[in-house]
Amino acid sequence: MANIKSAKKRILQNQRKSEINKFRKSRIRSSIKNLSNLIVNKKKDDSRSKFLVLESELSKAVSKGVYKRNTASRIISRLSQKIKSLSK
Repeated sequence: MANIKSAKKRILQNQRKSEINKFRKSRIRSSIKNLSNLIVNKKKDDSRSKFLVLESELSKAVSKGVYKRNTASRIISRLSQKIKSLSK
């Protein structure tokens, strides 16, 4: 355990931030799974609306530092390809 007051404060801040980041990642993973289920069931309209919400959440997570930019882009790209394949 740290002895300096600022180090103790930093430890507490890191704990809070990590809890928030876990919550955000969990919510995004759940959204991805739900969207994948919609795609498998070929529900095109529902999947498009969920995709827009997920895309917004991912971009917010990137701005908060939860995900890296390329990782979020890769997830968005793969899901959008799957949604586009539904229309064929």
